[in-house]
Amino acid sequence: MSTHTATIAWQRGDEPFAGGRYSRRHEWRFDGGAVVAASPSPHVVPAPWSDAAGVDPEEALVAAIASCHMLWFLSIAADRGLVVERYEDEAIGTMARIAPGRQAITEVVLRPLIVIAGDAVDAATIASLHEAAHERCFIANSVRTAIRVEARA
Repeated sequence: MSTHTATIAWQRGDEPFAGGRYSRRHEWRFDGGAVVAASPSPHVVPAPWSDAAGVDPEEALVAAIASCHMLWFLSIAADRGLVVERYEDEAIGTMARIAPGRQAITEVVLRPLIVIAGDAVDAATIASLHEAAHERCFIANSVRTAIRVEARA
């Protein structure tokens, strides 16, 4: 078993708190020293109380799923003797209403573009790598969201 931590830090500053007219900009701090500017999505909290330059939790969830899938794909490909030269994913998460007053990321579509060295690898092999990566991805195993892989050529 392992544990994973993140520190979420926000401070009001000089802005009034009452009436919701305060900035939601904050920081995510990770044990390795990375600090990420974070904010709610401007789709959820309008500017100036959000910061479009910050990573929002919805984007972070999509990125975590895509990153986990990629890391497993690379590992499995290496185990099978393949050499992946490049992996780029334009992942998309869809927010939808799931009940009155409730929303969720209901689907994540991974759209990886992968370059493998050497002879062309057939689509069935690539599909089996994606299937194995999806089965092993810790994040995919942790969420109820439907996750699809639509590999790009």
